[in-house]
Amino acid sequence: MASILADHHLDLQAVRSHFPALQQKQVFLDNAGGSQVLSDAINSIRTYLEETNVQLGASYNIGQKATEKYNQGFQAAADFLNAGVDEIVIGPSTTQLFANLAQSLALSLPADAEIICSSIDHEANIASWVRLAEIRNLTLKWWTPSAEPGDLKLTPENLRPLMSEKTKLVTCTHTSNILGTIHDIKAIAEEVHKVAGAMLCVDGVAYAPHREIDVKELGVDFYSFSWYKVYGPHIALLYASPPAQTSLTSLGHYFHPTTTLAHKLGLAAASYELVSTLPSILHYFGATPTERKRTWAAIAEHEQRLQRILLDYLNKKEEDGVVVVYGVRSADMALRVPV
Repeated sequence: MASILADHHLDLQAVRSHFPALQQKQVFLDNAGGSQVLSDAINSIRTYLEETNVQLGASYNIGQKATEKYNQGFQAAADFLNAGVDEIVIGPSTTQLFANLAQSLALSLPADAEIICSSIDHEANIASWVRLAEIRNLTLKWWTPSAEPGDLKLTPENLRPLMSEKTKLVTCTHTSNILGTIHDIKAIAEEVHKVAGAMLCVDGVAYAPHREIDVKELGVDFYSFSWYKVYGPHIALLYASPPAQTSLTSLGHYFHPTTTLAHKLGLAAASYELVSTLPSILHYFGATPTERKRTWAAIAEHEQRLQRILLDYLNKKEEDGVVVVYGVRSADMALRVPV
């Protein structure tokens, strides 16, 4: 796949050339519907269904090719966020994967466990935990940042008063899909882990299209995002660290192995032809980790220029008393993404 960079900046013509939808007259502004899909991902789906739509794991040639494509998809997914293949599961949506995770955790949480939920999250990372607390009669606490429009940010400092020795799970978003504010997940994870046995579950759906993800660097226990936000088909990924997986009960058939996260939570929901698209998405950002870092840096730099235009305008209007800007008012790429 040809590079989308030119002198370390995004080559916008090269970017557009990878998306068939952008060759139409239609202007796509329905952000909640996700991103448009890469041409290589589209072609991968068709090729898989035309040439390798057979049972995985079979010994004959086409069966081996199908299995190889599926495994390559899982490896690309793991590489995307610096995880091991046994640490990820692919499913139909982030909402569904969090629901599976909550069901899997239900039996391991003690009767006096406390769950802390961010009040500025997407419902995907709220509903399953509210339901779990109701079913198990657990204590549910709400993590709400300052009400000041310019200070709607989750921090270790405003989390700390909610933590106790009974805290078992904290849930939050990496980036609010409404505010665009980037939360310091590494610092939050360190705060959560000060309590023995407490785990952090992060919704990365609004962050994944904008910045590189490294779950090991972040120190999270659970992390999920949707590929349809990152130029792919409508599937999602959930990561769980090896220590966190020891708290999970397998949802799979009793005769299946339980050595990987996919064994425990997958429920055969990873569509073969859609999983086969993931190497093409990874390669869009670059063939090597170094190339991908350069691409993500160029994306961040380009987005910063775009959001500065809008925020400069809105901040001036706020000074004039016309509008109120909620969330970070700065266009700094380290502080927010353009949503």
